[in-house]
Amino acid sequence: MTPVFPVSEALELTKHGCHELLVEEEFVEKLREGRPLRIKAGFDPTAPDLHLGHTVLLNKMRQLQDLGHRAYFLIGDFTGMIGDPSGKNATRPSLTREQVAQNADSYASQVFKILKPEQTEIVFNSKWLDPLGAVDLIRLAATHTVARMLERDDFGKRYQSRQPIAIHEFLYPLLQGYDSVALKADLELGGTDQKFNLLMGRELQKHFGQPPQCVLTMPLLEGLDGVNKMSKSLGNTVGIAETPEEIFGKLMSVSDELMWRYLTLLSAQPPAVLRAWRREVEEEGRNPRDIKVRLAQEMVARFHNRLEAERALADFEARFKQGALPEDLPEVRLATGAASVPLVRVLKQAGLTSSTSEALRLIGQGGVKVDGAKITDKSLTLPAGTVAVVQVGKRKFARIVLAEAAPD
Repeated sequence: MTPVFPVSEALELTKHGCHELLVEEEFVEKLREGRPLRIKAGFDPTAPDLHLGHTVLLNKMRQLQDLGHRAYFLIGDFTGMIGDPSGKNATRPSLTREQVAQNADSYASQVFKILKPEQTEIVFNSKWLDPLGAVDLIRLAATHTVARMLERDDFGKRYQSRQPIAIHEFLYPLLQGYDSVALKADLELGGTDQKFNLLMGRELQKHFGQPPQCVLTMPLLEGLDGVNKMSKSLGNTVGIAETPEEIFGKLMSVSDELMWRYLTLLSAQPPAVLRAWRREVEEEGRNPRDIKVRLAQEMVARFHNRLEAERALADFEARFKQGALPEDLPEVRLATGAASVPLVRVLKQAGLTSSTSEALRLIGQGGVKVDGAKITDKSLTLPAGTVAVVQVGKRKFARIVLAEAAPD
């Protein structure tokens, strides 16, 4: 497919919603060549399911496909065994090859919910990294110094605070950069926390005599807690393979302010429409829940279909609206201090019950609901990162946000 959009229009669409385009002048020159560009984005298969955080990149790749370019969905089955430490303050545990293979299969089955199959190539970096060998790996490592690696923010902070940095972690940016060499990428997409790695691809392409790729960074999407980056390990995700009811219910639980962030990064609605919706809420008194419904329906329709979106709305209204969910739902943020916390403790700390014994009694009587579902298990625990609407009796409601640590 040959690109047909004028260069100025293609550039505007490419930059829409992005954080940074490097180097813009070089990208314009690539567009002027009039050929389909090779667009690369890498995904480490560290969890079996894609979530809305991943779709920020995938949506941009789809836009670039609509402009006539070719997407390379790179599954880091080799680098996934190292684990990218970006944004981490500790070494990430490595995955086994079996774990990586299982998760990679799951990714491959989900990606075409967004990308065009005819303009997409799914590639695995083990294809060129497995046969690299010790000699070539040492030569690759020789292209950069330790001082250069410590320029990466997370490495630098860990070094200054005397936290351990394993040698294999230095290899990750080099291997990700080598992926761009192997694919002869014209443009690589990544989150803002990936900038160092993406620029590494440019440097290595120059070293190997290739035209350097351009780099497009996209904002990171906060999870349902509204604080941390959406992450499976934090339990604050909306998975694109989840049921329509789960997707709809989770999106209806987000705060009003986070709703606008999700719309900006996830919705296919034109920016002018989103601005009009915000004006209706802020200046004309429209209930933000109406806008949230549109977001939830759009996401369900995208990952399932429109009929399922209508059914999810009907199910939600039956469970919540007809249950008299208050218009101004109070939000309570609690620090778990652990991976999970008992529901009875959540009820007490949120002020929904006066004691854990009252919480136990009300659960036994069927008087406690979480996201509209009646709870009967007195030993139920909620994982850190959970965002849920909790109801006690007929009149007590709260939107509970469970954080991993005490809020600032």
